[in-house]
Amino acid sequence: MTNFSPILLDWYSKNKRELPWRNTLNPYKIWLSEIILQQTRVDQGMGYYLKFTEKYETIKDLSEASEDEVLSLWKGLGYYSRGRNLRKAAIQVMDEFDGVFPKDFKSLKKLKGVGDYSAAAIASFAFKEKIAVLDGNVYRVLSRLFNINTAIDSSAGKKQFWELANSLISDKHPDTFNQAIMEFGALQCKPKKPNCEICVFNDQCEALQEGEIANLPFKAKKIKKKNRFLNFFYSEQNDSIQLEKRGEKDIWANMYQFPLEEDIGGFEDRNEEILWETKHLLTHQNLFCRFYRSNSVIKNTDFIKLNDLENYAIPRVIENFLERYFT
Repeated sequence: MTNFSPILLDWYSKNKRELPWRNTLNPYKIWLSEIILQQTRVDQGMGYYLKFTEKYETIKDLSEASEDEVLSLWKGLGYYSRGRNLRKAAIQVMDEFDGVFPKDFKSLKKLKGVGDYSAAAIASFAFKEKIAVLDGNVYRVLSRLFNINTAIDSSAGKKQFWELANSLISDKHPDTFNQAIMEFGALQCKPKKPNCEICVFNDQCEALQEGEIANLPFKAKKIKKKNRFLNFFYSEQNDSIQLEKRGEKDIWANMYQFPLEEDIGGFEDRNEEILWETKHLLTHQNLFCRFYRSNSVIKNTDFIKLNDLENYAIPRVIENFLERYFT
């Protein structure tokens, strides 16, 4: 498909969204956007990007923030290891790179939380390195255009798509090409019900000709989720609520929650009043959560003023409970 790049770039010039991180070559801001947008929709991530760039104008500012401060700003975004790694990578840049952001794919991969995709994106967008990015949008576009049914989560698939993407990338505009193919996947070649009738590649798309659009891209592995049963105990005194800080391992590391007891295999009977029951879905776990009223003061907890809660990183399921309880 020799004309792929020109057609794609022309489509992008007419259809691209105006996003703040596309109007800068600052690697710090591009890196921030890439980490925030992992597993996150653009409309949701936009607000977080603006909050972070306003509060931490430079990589140095971010490196000097505490983990609690970063996680508090991150709360509600999910996948909190991204927030922790964000701070660790900022410290790395200051300590290991003398405050200068790495400028190439290989060096960028040394940063905490930066993998192949993020390193390629930053190297391309900030420094115009000719290297293809591979995210879910790119896999989808390429698998459909070329009718590739190799599993994208297999070693063979990753190698095949990597080589294909790098063979197609524009020599003169690698940064714009990468933005364009991701945007094309996000806006045109959507996961469900793409409008193939108006697609600029509909006369060349092999999956469309073969009726395989709905089946691509193909994944071999299915995530087996673990069921967990969590009992949270809500206690309020003098406009303060009782919170404990989680440990460094397991989900929600170093975040704050109500005192918790976990049942194995299913909920056990308890005497406390149930205030709310919900199911909270994570990538690898189904969390069945019960919230009980409690009058006990539990060791290793603190009573936090309700007005100060915004300064604490709290899991989304706890925030959901508080929103229901106080509305």
